[in-house]
Amino acid sequence: MNEYDVMIVGAGVTGLATACSLCRYKLRILVLEKNCDAAFGVTKANSGIVHGGFHYPLTTLKGRLEIRGNQLFGEYQKRLHFPFKRCGIILAAFTEEELAKVKELYERGKKNQVPGIELCSKERLLQLEEKLSKDVLGGLYAPEGGVVEPYKYAFALAELAEKNSCDIRYDREVISGTWKNSRWEIHTAQGDCFTSKYIVNAAGLYADRVSGCFGAEEFAIHPRKGEEYLLDRLSPARPSKVVFPVPTGHSKGVLVIPTCDGTTMVGPTAETIRDKEENCTTEINRKNIFALAKNMIPSVSEKDLITAFSGSRPAMDGEDFYIAPSEKVPAFIQAAGIQSPGLTASPATGEYICELLKKEGLTLEEDPSYIPDLPYQKPLREMTKEEADAMHKKDPAWTNIICRCEKISEGEIVDAIRKGHTTLDGIKLYTRSGMGRCQGSFCSGKILEILARETGRSYQSFTKRGAASFLTAGNLKGKEK
Repeated sequence: MNEYDVMIVGAGVTGLATACSLCRYKLRILVLEKNCDAAFGVTKANSGIVHGGFHYPLTTLKGRLEIRGNQLFGEYQKRLHFPFKRCGIILAAFTEEELAKVKELYERGKKNQVPGIELCSKERLLQLEEKLSKDVLGGLYAPEGGVVEPYKYAFALAELAEKNSCDIRYDREVISGTWKNSRWEIHTAQGDCFTSKYIVNAAGLYADRVSGCFGAEEFAIHPRKGEEYLLDRLSPARPSKVVFPVPTGHSKGVLVIPTCDGTTMVGPTAETIRDKEENCTTEINRKNIFALAKNMIPSVSEKDLITAFSGSRPAMDGEDFYIAPSEKVPAFIQAAGIQSPGLTASPATGEYICELLKKEGLTLEEDPSYIPDLPYQKPLREMTKEEADAMHKKDPAWTNIICRCEKISEGEIVDAIRKGHTTLDGIKLYTRSGMGRCQGSFCSGKILEILARETGRSYQSFTKRGAASFLTAGNLKGKEK
């Protein structure tokens, strides 16, 4: 039962998109993830941008996969129903030097055959985005760029893969791999032993360590931390399009992002750090981010701030994606160094890795029982009164509001739990409960009650995000419940 054709290390968007590309074939596929849920690594703190295709030349792998990935997002959204909008991307220039760089990026976009890309005057930019500063001199517009909820996208990929018999196991940390009798024997820190014909290393920040576990290439992942700041959905600063500054060096700069759910995000920073688990935010970076964002959109204000978070990109020397068969060990595909635009590229990356596996000898035979779509359940907050009434008649839990800020119902919380999300963060990312203005102050206790009821577990057993992030310890009466 522990024998597989392909084992993927990592349940972020790269690993899960690969699993989805493979699961249309007659294969036994295993995904191992060291965290307690999908998307809890690099994906969780992603900016959620579907890039426009003008930042990188086609001579780079990331440039080619970004273009293809952007094209695929519409198809994926129609089949998997995750939040995604092609709101368009604006690149705003405020100096003559920046205008010169914009022209270079425009020419690159034209060469990349980016649909509808436009070199814009000041007047045209202000027509496209009225929130922009009147000091803007001109810029670029890419209408096919957009925004996505990265965790909901990842959860949808995981759900589709599991519907097609892919085995995904969480809380499984790979510690060794040995090539024996034309197969890999894989061991985890939790005591599991699996075998697989092929391995895909999509371990994000830990791809260097996983590569070492299999005796493959030696390389270093350099965490590049990005701090993000989220503004209330009532903020007057919310633009209609993603607003980019002109990029410099190794960063695309501080963005102003109209997220899919109606809030506004400003950030990120780009700071190389040593600790892969560091996720703090700082006052100095917050002030710098807001100052840069205000230069582009003057109505951006710290008064609208509701939360902050950070995450790290898995940067490597050389900056391009490292997606290739290992040259040191057999049947091993490296998918490392996948930072921005890794999310945009992910559907294409899954396709690309499939082709690499085929070239390495994996037989890809179409599975006639393949399920290409997920069923769609409209969130309560998007229902009409008539639709909500109909849902109430079927199950009153779907109109019992648990999270008032985001209008999330008990039925939606229960659905998340039954799909395997049993941490507070897992439910939060799946449903949006706790993401509003109060940041979970009113709904967290109710969610814990539902978790205990649905699983039969004690309150003390639940965590915020796995490991030792426990939410309660005992109770006021001194007795365990």
